[in-house]
Amino acid sequence: MDRLEMLRTFVAVADNESFAEAARRLRVSPTAASRAVAALEQSLGRPLLRRTTRSVRLTEEGAVYLEHCRAALAELDDAALALRGDGATPGGTLVIAAPVAFGRIHILPIVADLLQAYPALKAELTLIDRIVRLVDEGVDVAVRIGDLSDSSLQALKVAEVRRVLVASPDYLASRGTPANVPALHDHSLISFTEIDRAHEWRFGSTGRTAIRIEPRLTANTADAAIAAAAAGVGIARVLSYQAIDAIAAGRLVTVLDALSPPPIPVHLLWQANRRASVNVRAFVDAARAHFAGRKLTGPDPAMPR
Repeated sequence: MDRLEMLRTFVAVADNESFAEAARRLRVSPTAASRAVAALEQSLGRPLLRRTTRSVRLTEEGAVYLEHCRAALAELDDAALALRGDGATPGGTLVIAAPVAFGRIHILPIVADLLQAYPALKAELTLIDRIVRLVDEGVDVAVRIGDLSDSSLQALKVAEVRRVLVASPDYLASRGTPANVPALHDHSLISFTEIDRAHEWRFGSTGRTAIRIEPRLTANTADAAIAAAAAGVGIARVLSYQAIDAIAAGRLVTVLDALSPPPIPVHLLWQANRRASVNVRAFVDAARAHFAGRKLTGPDPAMPR
């Protein structure tokens, strides 16, 4: 098996968390799939997967390598389609789903540019703060913020965001700026239910430091949580891109940046059999260009403020 097939096998095993299921999808034997991944690991000199009798999980090195593999394979597939002359002009309807704030800030401009570039193309953009089911809901491409669980989909990581604590300058002047995590118990807290379902905030590079919160206000949209924080109600935890405008305008400032938990990946997802869709390819390429070099995580947590 050549290296390209090794990479495809590794991605399939990682996505399915199973050698047997990956082998079935790739139409090879489980033994062949196992040997391919073992050979890849040997060539890299690093373990990519943790194997037990009941599960297959990525190592830390494997998780990082997986993202590079996805991007490389996507590039190769796109190049092959272009060489075969499958690059018809986008047309018809492209259906996209994205979280509300992220879609408004980042996805809508991408769609607008595509519509301007391709007169025959139409788009349906659904902005909703829940996980959509692509097949059941007829979605061509979805934006998902967070860990992936649907192994039947193609994925491309395009960005990272992070959870940030924000408050208004007036609130901090009145109540003081918390110097550490326990100090948050002395403050009015605002919970955004989409990322605070467990009413628990985690901190640190491993995310192991955690506190249970008793929010003074619970909001079901990021805009409401951010508006409340800007009005001086308390300290809110939102995603970095959601508060970027308010931070830039000085209505909010971040606190405890150095204790931020690990970044959260942002992926584009589409059905495996939609790779050949010229509309999907056009959107994925435009999104890749849009996010290239953009930093959505806000201030560097390692930098003193």
